[in-house]
Amino acid sequence: MSLMRRQSLVKFDAPLCETIVETPKPQGKEVLVRIERCGLCHSDLHIQDGYADLGGGKKLDTTRGMTLPFTLGHEIAGIVEEVGPDVSADLIGAKKAVFPWIGCGQCRDCLNGDENLCAKQRFLGVAIDGGFASHVLVPDAKYLLDYGSLPVNQAATLMCSGVTAYGALKRLVDRPRQRNLLLIGLGGVGMMGLSFAKAMFTQNIAVADLSSAARETALQNGAAVAYDPSEADVVKRIIKETEGGFDEVVDFAGNEKSMAFAVAVLARGGKVVVSGLMGGNFSLPMVQWIYKRMTIEGFMVGTLAEAHELMALARAGKIKPTPMKEEPMGEVQKWIDELRAGKVVGRIVLKN
Repeated sequence: MSLMRRQSLVKFDAPLCETIVETPKPQGKEVLVRIERCGLCHSDLHIQDGYADLGGGKKLDTTRGMTLPFTLGHEIAGIVEEVGPDVSADLIGAKKAVFPWIGCGQCRDCLNGDENLCAKQRFLGVAIDGGFASHVLVPDAKYLLDYGSLPVNQAATLMCSGVTAYGALKRLVDRPRQRNLLLIGLGGVGMMGLSFAKAMFTQNIAVADLSSAARETALQNGAAVAYDPSEADVVKRIIKETEGGFDEVVDFAGNEKSMAFAVAVLARGGKVVVSGLMGGNFSLPMVQWIYKRMTIEGFMVGTLAEAHELMALARAGKIKPTPMKEEPMGEVQKWIDELRAGKVVGRIVLKN
């Protein structure tokens, strides 16, 4: 009998602790992956808390349907160790990245390829056990992606922060007016967004973040200009410097202040894509919405097809890896605390 180790959520709003269980045996189309790396993501913190902030003191309960102990973590790369009877044994030993945004496979959204919109989703590390462990059981081999000669850390983080940043930016690619682009919030996803935007757009890319360390890192990684949203009169200065504001904005923070800033610096006819989950509430006078002719689109994670597109871009060498730091899997709680305190630039990747 083989055993697997997990860094488990045993109680909401409490530190993770190690649990040891029997390693599951893959059935049918399932695949057992021995985890080499798993990235730490901001959404792991929301799941640990058991709620998302709706603003005005209201909270969205995210604990429904979850059985504890539960394993968080959804940016996974590893080696296929065992396969179910309906899967070719040739896969055993293959190094793969794992696409975690898995749907039920039966509903209208899933059949349309939009598994990330599935109401009965089986997201790894969100609805079913994920990657802060020695092994993960993947429902189907089709969710395994070849990452070729890419570094394993980069392959793992492409599966969430990567596909989120890529999908958000993709929603701006075909717009008729693309003079300029602003990325707000330079955490793990925002830094990836900067790297992808360099490959996906020809215009200059501006960034905004409250942290001077994040702004400095962004300038070193190809941002044309970096703004501090808390600086006095910064909106006036931006409107002047950009001759009317930004045509395209991605808000990777997704809170009241970042959205207010996004809308204030948006040009007439511009579009904001919001993909951050920091929470809170945002309101806008209807007149301003119409007057500015603005579009606001919410976006969470990409599809399996988008993950394949992104992997192809990365494998072709079009994407520079973003700043990452490798830490032992057993120390995941320490890094959750650091991320919560805003002390992490780039991405933390946990290693078995």
